[in-house]
Amino acid sequence: MAETIPAGATTDGAITVGHPADARVSAAPSFEVADFPVPHGREEEWRFTPLERLRGLHDGTAVADGGVKVEVTAPEGVIVETVGRDDARLGRAGKPVDRVAAQAYSSFEKASVVSIPKDTVLTEPVRIAVHGEGGMVYGHQVIEIGAFSEAVVVLDHTGEATLAANVEYLIGDGAKLTVVSVQDWGDTAVHAAQHTALVGRDATFKSVIVTFGGSLVRLSPRVVYGGPGGEAELYGLYFTDQGQHQEHRLFIDHDTPHCRSNVAYKGALQGQDAHAVWIGDVLIRAAAEGTDTYELNRNLVLTDGARVDSVPNLEIETGEIIGAGHASATGRFDDEQLFYLMARGIPSDEARRLVVRGFFGELVQQIGLPDLEERLMAKIDAELEASV
Repeated sequence: MAETIPAGATTDGAITVGHPADARVSAAPSFEVADFPVPHGREEEWRFTPLERLRGLHDGTAVADGGVKVEVTAPEGVIVETVGRDDARLGRAGKPVDRVAAQAYSSFEKASVVSIPKDTVLTEPVRIAVHGEGGMVYGHQVIEIGAFSEAVVVLDHTGEATLAANVEYLIGDGAKLTVVSVQDWGDTAVHAAQHTALVGRDATFKSVIVTFGGSLVRLSPRVVYGGPGGEAELYGLYFTDQGQHQEHRLFIDHDTPHCRSNVAYKGALQGQDAHAVWIGDVLIRAAAEGTDTYELNRNLVLTDGARVDSVPNLEIETGEIIGAGHASATGRFDDEQLFYLMARGIPSDEARRLVVRGFFGELVQQIGLPDLEERLMAKIDAELEASV
């Protein structure tokens, strides 16, 4: 297992880096592409991914010939910068953990950095719109929030592109950051990204990942703690349609005492060869006394021909914890729920829609932005029109 660099806080509330490590990967985290072997599909971290659909992102044959249009709408006081590769903030949250992430880190030319100064409470969200304009693109995004600040950031992906990227969240001591990442790509898009959060002392990080579009989407949310008292809440929902591959691979590295994490992901699938993958890895190291963690994944299969792979993993190296657990379940509609609704005069198609909306409802409510919540529920309704 790769060594974890000790993390702590400086006098101004900024965080020094701690790199998440994972025993279930074939190479140690690294910024260098050459440190990762070309995957062949039998490795633990690649065994569910159709490599041929990555368009060369995994083996070095992809050529950056496309573009994405990035527009940032931010309240007053937020600093938005485009920086070069030598900016000291790049890579602070953690190293790439697979070859695609390392390729993205080695290949981007400019990075976007959004900074919220310390002691700032934003009343409006920061919105980052990423629109694919075709071709192959490498990207890098850093969101930095200062000590004791509060903010909501929305990352909204649309259009068509093949995008490999790293996203870093640097969360200062006592800060509260909510990030909503929406993957509403066109039908042919490919999106592979590593999201790494470095959570400061007594800080709170909430992630809500919503995946609808794209031919292949493979996201790797990761959390490491920079001091005691940190909390991370990772929520996600995905609606996987015919022929789509949607993969979410989470890793939470509890290497610091008295920290908390909670994970809840839900997915619905419909159509031939719809394939969803959810991997939830939580590591509680020997030094992480007082940890409290739980992870849950639920999947609803709407039609024949769809497939789900759900793998929760929990590794505990100390008995001095508050709690740790996980749960995973995959199934079809609950016939009793449908019967209850239909017995009260609700047509079967509408009853099925109500069940699915209720299935996703509690996660959508975690977003806290009414306009975005309404848009996502409308998207769910549109997806259901194809199957009910």
